[in-house]
Amino acid sequence: MKKAKTFLNKKLIAVISGILIILYVFKPIQIIMLNFYNPKMTSMMKYRIKEEKKKGKVLKIRQKWVPLSKISSNLVKAVIISEDSKFWEHNGFDIEGIKYAIKVNLKKRRFVRGGSTISQQVAKNLFLNPKKSIFRKLYEAVLTVEIETFLSKKRILEIYLNIVEWGEGIFGAEVAALHYFNKHASSLTAEEALRLAAILPNPRRYSPLKSSYFLERRLQRLRMEFYRNVE
Repeated sequence: MKKAKTFLNKKLIAVISGILIILYVFKPIQIIMLNFYNPKMTSMMKYRIKEEKKKGKVLKIRQKWVPLSKISSNLVKAVIISEDSKFWEHNGFDIEGIKYAIKVNLKKRRFVRGGSTISQQVAKNLFLNPKKSIFRKLYEAVLTVEIETFLSKKRILEIYLNIVEWGEGIFGAEVAALHYFNKHASSLTAEEALRLAAILPNPRRYSPLKSSYFLERRLQRLRMEFYRNVE
């Protein structure tokens, strides 16, 4: 009996050690390699494919990678205003944003605001899934630190704009621009960019081409911020 327990304990230790090696050694290597290659399939894409498969449907993933220089500065600005206004300043976490999200969620007594930065969203989209759990949030935090450590801000932003979900099977700025506005991401106007940025909180429910109370309220706020420093 004691031998069996000892064997099980050793096996458990081995499994835990293996998980730790994957978490703290393998992932950092993967993240470092993102400086040299563009990811083609993310965990979020795989999750969406499985999600639709359970419904008996086949989801076609549409994504085309373009460098940051080929994405309209209008979209870059609109997305940062929409998703992470302190992106260039923080080290992966917007503490004030997190505090505000907690305050809103407690007031509403339900999860209505996430407070995730662009770096956190990159971590989630690349390696995790939308399911909420304490372990996932902790792992997301570890990955976010590693992403901020090994990648430049411009590279993080470039990855985000190429993998973020913008509709059913639509991932990345280039495909989103082509799908909704029949033009390349480099040619998006300020209004088109604002409309794309406005639906990011729930891109499978809202469309930048269809008016709704949610979209109009978001657009009103984003426009104010977007044109604040424009003379």
